[in-house]
Amino acid sequence: MSKRPVRGRRDSNRSKSNLTRRLDTEQQLVRAVPRLSADVLHQLIQHRGLDACGSLLAAATPQQIKALLDLDLWRTTPGRDDRFDERRFGSWLETLMDEGEAVAARVVAAMDPDVAIAGLSRYVRVFDPGIFEPTASSDDDAEDFKLPRSRTVECEIGGYVVRARTAFVWDAIVGLLSTLATERPDCFHALMQGCRRLSDSTPEADGLDDLLLEPEQLLHDVSLDREGRRSQQGYLTPGDARAFLRMARQPRTAASPINAIATAYFRSLEDAAGPGDEEPRQAGPAVESEAADSIDAVADLLAEVGIASPRPRALLGPASTNVACVTPIQPLMEYVHDTDDDAYFARSSELGFLANALLAGCSVHDRPFTAQEAWDAAVGICNLGLEIPKVPEAYLVDHDLVTAFEAGWRLLHDKVSMFVTERLIATLADVRSVDPDMQRDLHRLCRELTRGRDAGTPWQAREALEVIAILDMPTWACLRGLLNECPVLPAALPAIVDGHARSVSATAFECFATSQQIQKVHAFAEKLGDALLYQ
Repeated sequence: MSKRPVRGRRDSNRSKSNLTRRLDTEQQLVRAVPRLSADVLHQLIQHRGLDACGSLLAAATPQQIKALLDLDLWRTTPGRDDRFDERRFGSWLETLMDEGEAVAARVVAAMDPDVAIAGLSRYVRVFDPGIFEPTASSDDDAEDFKLPRSRTVECEIGGYVVRARTAFVWDAIVGLLSTLATERPDCFHALMQGCRRLSDSTPEADGLDDLLLEPEQLLHDVSLDREGRRSQQGYLTPGDARAFLRMARQPRTAASPINAIATAYFRSLEDAAGPGDEEPRQAGPAVESEAADSIDAVADLLAEVGIASPRPRALLGPASTNVACVTPIQPLMEYVHDTDDDAYFARSSELGFLANALLAGCSVHDRPFTAQEAWDAAVGICNLGLEIPKVPEAYLVDHDLVTAFEAGWRLLHDKVSMFVTERLIATLADVRSVDPDMQRDLHRLCRELTRGRDAGTPWQAREALEVIAILDMPTWACLRGLLNECPVLPAALPAIVDGHARSVSATAFECFATSQQIQKVHAFAEKLGDALLYQ
């Protein structure tokens, strides 16, 4: 009788080895958390899910918690200001309570009080018990002061009546507030007084003013405070980003030789710059060695899950293989890096500003750019602005990249967005359909495009492009990418121009970086009639 190979034991040992490795990595990750940036922590949370990152939140410093909340509690909508996400705040409370009441109390106490109050007030109303006590002595009058309790969920904590607005995360909030009342009374009373103030803030409807209610006013103030903090960190507000991009499309004149938004941005960074508030802590060799091992393990984990540590971005890295060599910006930046540290830092800051402007002020396929897409677009647009004039190798030592971006931005607007719009309007004038509904939608698209062309904002007609999908899906996919405020080169466009029959994603694209790509767009525009006529 032959013996069967003992595979179970080997598989079991391998599973235990993998589990041990994962646990060791998790422990190293937790130890390394205080040394990680809030951006990296946020990417880890997005990758792993908030409910799996309770240990990371528990290990984060108060400064990291505040920065994480600025990143994670706000939802970005293209063309609009960021919006506070109350459900995400509730998920934070549940995750923290899963780690333990003491952990949750410590993290909430480290939050900005206004943020914590704004979040809690979306879930509970807070009252003093005395408001429910009758002032009359008779039983009949006492009934008039009792509020209906048929559907209310409430409890008394620390001398306050806490009433649920919704059952979502109610248990977590009760546990958190009870712990705060016992262990951190000062924080507890500050939160309760803030929520109590917001629980009954409806003004008299006299029609004499148009003020925000107090809860909305608090959210507005919290939003402004967040924008101020993020501005000091180098981020742009959506409003400033949109204003900068709008101004960048206009040629510089003697009356306005500089972009005011960019100038104010860099001036504010200079004003905010200064030595750190905290002295670096001294640690023994053993502690430093352990921290270094943890950082190395975290770097391996980030690379494994696709969250690469950011390299010095002004070096740009190797040119993409599917785009012609990214010149002249590549050698120009390398020259500055090797010869002038101050100029290199200035150009690096400008690239960061431009990427942030696209990230906050533009969208692609009805969603915000990712950080990598915004970076690629900023570098490519600067390259377009530097490609036409013949510049010396030392050009960027004393010339800024904002000017180069503006030149490339105007080129994309004129030679891509407006050019394609003009050709599409001319083509639609000849398109006829036997379907009256389709013909009506084609006329509507033509009107919207004409209105957008006259206003210099043809991307405003993107919603009306849906009728093109019925006529020709690849053409529709290309137009959706080209008629953006920041145009992108759809993957389908080279296939159409070159006549290659291959399957491509309707949302895949690359960022413009060379004039050869713009020439392909013009070739595509010449083929619009063949794709849309006589359908």
